[in-house]
Amino acid sequence: MREVLSELLHWWGQGETVGVGTVVATWRSAPRQPGASMLVGPGGEAVGSVSGGCVEGAVYELSQSVVESGAPVLQRYGVSDEDAYAVGLTCGGILDVYVEKVSQATFPELGDVAADIAAGRPVSVATIVEHPDPARVGLRLIVRPEGDERERQGSIGSDRANDAVADDVRGLLAAGHSETLTFGPDGERRGEGMRVFADVHAPAARMLVFGAIDFAAACARVGKFLGYTVTVCDARPVFATASRFPDADEVVVDWPHRYLAAQVEAGLLDERTVLCILTHDPKFDVPLLEVALRLPAVAYIGAMGSRRTHDDRMARLREIGMTEGELARLSSPIGLDLGARTPEETAVSIAAEIIALRWGGRGERLTAVDGPIHHHTPSSSPGSSDPTDATSPFGEVDPDPDGEFRSTPGAVHGEPDGGSGAGRHPDLARPHARRSTI
Repeated sequence: MREVLSELLHWWGQGETVGVGTVVATWRSAPRQPGASMLVGPGGEAVGSVSGGCVEGAVYELSQSVVESGAPVLQRYGVSDEDAYAVGLTCGGILDVYVEKVSQATFPELGDVAADIAAGRPVSVATIVEHPDPARVGLRLIVRPEGDERERQGSIGSDRANDAVADDVRGLLAAGHSETLTFGPDGERRGEGMRVFADVHAPAARMLVFGAIDFAAACARVGKFLGYTVTVCDARPVFATASRFPDADEVVVDWPHRYLAAQVEAGLLDERTVLCILTHDPKFDVPLLEVALRLPAVAYIGAMGSRRTHDDRMARLREIGMTEGELARLSSPIGLDLGARTPEETAVSIAAEIIALRWGGRGERLTAVDGPIHHHTPSSSPGSSDPTDATSPFGEVDPDPDGEFRSTPGAVHGEPDGGSGAGRHPDLARPHARRSTI
């Protein structure tokens, strides 16, 4: 919707009714992604595209019909390569287009949504596009991050459905991508019948991976799978090549600390950014962490290395004047204690720690905890914007007399001598004292 928002808002502000067709799902080689929209204005104007020209004619006619009838329609275009020409998609792809009429009466929240988008504030419009009860098709819920004074606007028919959809949409907001979600008719997670398109307006969160090694390639692959925009940075041009990191959105040859400082100066990091420092070389690590640990707000700062490397790194950081509060933001050795050995397993360990810190998980087996599976409020994390906040979601922390985390010496991801590789979060070294009550 973003690319046609100015025209839509203009007509909406004048009290006009507009036909809007939006791509809500795609398969195979469909030319446009979910969220792409086409408008049919009050004077018959066509604005935007849903397929790059393949089915615009059909969507135009359907939009006019929907404006006249008032009943929204979910239409699928494209079935197979053999009959793609007959239905309009010459590429052989498949896409679902949801067509509705939009006016001040049908979408009173549009002005607020447009203001959020213009200001760069994350917001999602969740619309029922399919339901056994036709009266609920078209109901929408506006979802914003928790803590916003307008966390929700509108309703999709019941508190249960609102709660279920809002929970899942906030996950999409954090990732920064749009998607169609499936629930039971009243928001049941084990069911189907209700499809809700979450049109997300938020940039994808960034993952910066420092160190062009095999662990970085695996980390970039998992980061991309989780929806991050992934950058790999290394000062060595022979290693930092696009061919070695095909899953990364960007491969940068630069000194890590200099690149990070430039990104901060350009305002390209935010509170969702995660930093994975995999170089485990003090000439790279120490200058980089000096910048990273003093950032005002990022979601996660993790550094790879054995426990010996960790101890040496912490000593070097203290020597250059890093405070205990700043050091408490660092997850080192990086990752959760999964016993990982390979680069791929280690990347899963790192991703697991990032997810747990984002949503307030404790890193325990679900069979061992009580209460809801989905957490509603993220816990404070080592990478939080408050460098003095050392609260961990993984359980109670027992600081030693010097204010450092106690950790049990021993294996790092299955390495009995504490050798190289990702390690457990220091808080995980102690047994959990209680089950989750969240």
